[in-house]
Amino acid sequence: MMKWPKSSRLFKTAGRYIPGGVNSPVRAFRNVGGSPLFITRGKGSKIFDADGNRYIDYVASWGPLILGHAHPSITRAILKVIAKGTSFGAPTEQETELARLIVQAVPSIEMIRLVSSGTEAAMSAIRVARGYTGRDRIIKFAGCYHGHSDGLLVKAGSGATTFGTPDSAGVPRDYARNTIVLPYNDSEALSRCLRKDGSKVAAIIVEPVAANIGLVLPEPGFLKTLRKLSHQDGIVLIFDEVITGFRLGYGGAQEYYGIRPDLTCLGKIIGGGLPVGAYGGKREIMEKVAPLGPVYQAGTLSGNPVAVAAGIAMLKELRKPGVYVRLARKGEKLASALAAASEDSGIPARVNNLGSMFSIFFGIEEASNYEQVLKSDRELYRRFFWAMLERGVYLAPSPFETAFVSLAHSESDLDFTIEKIIETFRIIKT
Repeated sequence: MMKWPKSSRLFKTAGRYIPGGVNSPVRAFRNVGGSPLFITRGKGSKIFDADGNRYIDYVASWGPLILGHAHPSITRAILKVIAKGTSFGAPTEQETELARLIVQAVPSIEMIRLVSSGTEAAMSAIRVARGYTGRDRIIKFAGCYHGHSDGLLVKAGSGATTFGTPDSAGVPRDYARNTIVLPYNDSEALSRCLRKDGSKVAAIIVEPVAANIGLVLPEPGFLKTLRKLSHQDGIVLIFDEVITGFRLGYGGAQEYYGIRPDLTCLGKIIGGGLPVGAYGGKREIMEKVAPLGPVYQAGTLSGNPVAVAAGIAMLKELRKPGVYVRLARKGEKLASALAAASEDSGIPARVNNLGSMFSIFFGIEEASNYEQVLKSDRELYRRFFWAMLERGVYLAPSPFETAFVSLAHSESDLDFTIEKIIETFRIIKT
């Protein structure tokens, strides 16, 4: 059984200077108890903590490390460019190269603007949609997380769901009142809403595959309905593909499902895991962005050369033949093992899987929306998490996050993980 005395000491020290001892809430392990691990390094499919323990990592920096930790192509690209400078606040040729690769990959994107995070991408996309339509209201879906900007932090997922406080203090009522929250996967609720308020809505923003309340898949026809109804009312449809972009497929969820949104948000996957984001879409909409148009958005570190170099290297690796077939096979193998362990042990659980992403929800049979997911057994997940961690498998410290497989996970990694899944189910049954 692993022990973590150094991580515990580091966490205590961090609490003196950083709120809650962490720089992002879900890292605090509040939903599973105990103290978080302090990580010292990562290589391939493994991470190593301050106490010298090694783990097979299925968090992958919350999704972007599709190639694994410290992939040679990424590190070479970073080392090559960093000696020339870390930030210029001026255009570089490499920014255009990354933009070109993204435009070529993602079906709906004709123009794109680089920013520094997924939060900034979603916030900016909403602003552009409002500027383009001249309307104020937006529609989002319960449990979908689009970053922590004021107007979007209403019934959000990710850390907000983990703590059971989806509405944040400090968000002015005037911001929240322009945000309409509907149930994910409920096409009829959307239809009713638009019949009443469609002419006032600037944008519908959605995670095409909800991955911040655990993994929740869109039901057949849901995304098509979004596309059809938004088009009818002149509403900008925004796909938040911060997680699914280049993860579900090279063209993202929109390529996978054959749905073209008007705008798309992307995150740190396009920077090889470094801090970066982007939003892009139809040319006529993106031309509203300054300096071409009246919608202002700026950022000193937008298009940072180090992140851009890593992103170019990442995308070149991901467009190689067979990448997504291999990723999906690995994800399906682990998801099947979890489902089989649940059935064999008699411990009820719902396992959702799509490509290289998967989640397990204990104690429920269906997980297709926010309300269903909230009914899952958090205590059983807590026991599952710690038993797996003690056996060298690092999963998200919350039942409301998604697990990710990387190309770096070997067959022996997967087999070891499955062995520990079976062992852990035996333990938590008692």
